[in-house]
Amino acid sequence: MFKAYAAHSPGGELVPFEYDPGELDAHDVEIDITSCGVCHSDLSMWKNEWGMSQYPFVGGHEVSGIVSAVGSHVTNIQVGDKVGLGWHKGYCNTCGECLGGDHNLCASQKPTIVGNHGGFANKVRAQETAVIKIPDALDIHVAGPLLCGGITVFNPLVQFDIKPTSRVAVIGIGGLGHLALQFAKAWGCEVTAFTSASKMEEAKSLGAHHSVNSRDPDAFSALAGQFDLVIVTVNVAMDWGAVIATLKAKGRIHFVGAVAAPIELTAFSLIAQQITVSGSPVGSPATLATMMEFAARHNIKPVTEHYKMSQINEAFAHLESGKARYRIVLEVD
Repeated sequence: MFKAYAAHSPGGELVPFEYDPGELDAHDVEIDITSCGVCHSDLSMWKNEWGMSQYPFVGGHEVSGIVSAVGSHVTNIQVGDKVGLGWHKGYCNTCGECLGGDHNLCASQKPTIVGNHGGFANKVRAQETAVIKIPDALDIHVAGPLLCGGITVFNPLVQFDIKPTSRVAVIGIGGLGHLALQFAKAWGCEVTAFTSASKMEEAKSLGAHHSVNSRDPDAFSALAGQFDLVIVTVNVAMDWGAVIATLKAKGRIHFVGAVAAPIELTAFSLIAQQITVSGSPVGSPATLATMMEFAARHNIKPVTEHYKMSQINEAFAHLESGKARYRIVLEVD
């Protein structure tokens, strides 16, 4: 039996829960969990804000742990390996997207916490393809948030062939943004942070060369035509026309924050300078592995707050309060 913490109703208390995972699939890996990050997506799923949660709900998709068993057809992962598991626990591996290396776009992807029990537990299982080795240089207790928050902001640097000479702006320095700053700087880019006045100096310590008050309209107009890429990590509406104006010709505004309100833009603001508007989810297994190696080489790690797994309700309350700096990690008792 696997021991976990589950909510039995939307937003309900997370209580001890046991379940039988059945026989290990030939292509699956079983992980003894050492720690698991708490992402805002876990909070949304816990509350069924997206209308697709199933109960009992066991969240957790930023898993770090040690492999304890492997299926008979597993070839690349061995018992004892230090590994991680992110948003996806499996893929079809046969569609055009998977065969082209874009597993994260697979229409038959299996999310770790949608219709499945995730990493707020002592063990979890996932398909070998989705299990990522954690380099020895990375602390296993802080690596988990890289598997969701980290890959979400690293993926655009790879997908859009961002150059070391590029100028990159990051809007919102929180759970995603503080990692985006670190990755973009290590990538070689000149990095500007748009954030609240209280975080401007901290943003520089995290990798920003420049820090700008995102609530100052004049700050945007002063930076007209400056950026090759603007990564939007916030989920709130902004004056998107003012943001577009900060881009160079052929620049890109890229959304990784789930802005709920419609994004209002004029066609002419895009046409005149050939501007691109895009968005992306987490990355493919290959990109995840590359990110892990890159993070290990450049000592990139999330800023974390740690709780015991048994303190999961306290951790959720802290995340819900908006006071987390910047990622929460639950360590197995």
